[in-house]
Amino acid sequence: MNDSHSASYAAAGVDVTAGYKQVELIKPMVKSTFREGVIGGIGGFGGLFELNLKGMSRPVTVSGTDGVGTKLKIAFLMDKHDTVGIDCVAMCVNDIICAGAEPLFFLDTITVGKNVPERTAEIVSGVAAGCREARCALIGGETAEHPGMMPVDEYDLVGFSVGLADYDKILDTANVRAGDALLALPSSGLHSNGFSLVRKVFAPTAQSLAEYVPELGKTLGEELLTPTRIYVRTILDLLAQFGASIHGISHITGGGIYENAPRCLPDGLRMVIDAKKFPHKPIFDLLARRGDIPTRDMYNTYNMGVGILLAVDGAKADEVLRALRAAGEDAVAVGECVNGDKGVDLSW
Repeated sequence: MNDSHSASYAAAGVDVTAGYKQVELIKPMVKSTFREGVIGGIGGFGGLFELNLKGMSRPVTVSGTDGVGTKLKIAFLMDKHDTVGIDCVAMCVNDIICAGAEPLFFLDTITVGKNVPERTAEIVSGVAAGCREARCALIGGETAEHPGMMPVDEYDLVGFSVGLADYDKILDTANVRAGDALLALPSSGLHSNGFSLVRKVFAPTAQSLAEYVPELGKTLGEELLTPTRIYVRTILDLLAQFGASIHGISHITGGGIYENAPRCLPDGLRMVIDAKKFPHKPIFDLLARRGDIPTRDMYNTYNMGVGILLAVDGAKADEVLRALRAAGEDAVAVGECVNGDKGVDLSW
């Protein structure tokens, strides 16, 4: 039994005992993410993780941090909180793997207007699910109750992850060259980007989110809350199989194709991409039509069906593509790297 309690602090809007109940609720979820390297459990002042550096000549940590953004507003309207944690993990670990690193552990911060232990545990269940999918351990976190800073039924969620790579195997922009093929891995939908525009266009309410949309084959809410895909297993398996043939990886996140695709390029190289080959996602057509959004803006805001773009040795591209498809990926070849000013030539 925890003897810590404060009636005065509770009267000010912060119930410390709710935090203790929450910890008990999430302990099994957190433990389900543990992997080799985790030391101890939750409850200390810091999460402990022992690095296994065997076989590494020059180990380098690779870190990433991100949040879920205003996609959370959809979760509030639907009163569904068990998927946004997956988004939070995905937005961090999908960045880390672009360097060729393996995510090791993750920490989150949940800031609430009022801590409702059952709701917070629901959020953490999504974080734990994302960590299991990414094969990284949830070794710590923070729940901060901020009365007066936000409504009692709202919260914010951000995360932080650390991965490990051998220096000689880090995917650097210098690896990409003219003649490299561009292979696309499909997204699961909007992921966690551009939701301020999404909400402006759809003006969602609890009622409209529950409406079935034939074009989508599901309700609007189900589509908008579809979790961000986590690509860790696919990318790590691909690197283990093809190693140096994978020259660059871009995570197509906020800023869409135009901003993110060329982030793996060195100066003097350009991407030529045929977007007609992208995997088709009806949500993008619906969003563009309802909002009368110019095509150029769509490609500069959303992933448009592509979550990861790979720059692959042109001589190995067909083999890599076959391997991806054999592993169950709907990967497609969408273009190539050419000499020119750094950027993207995109046709649609």
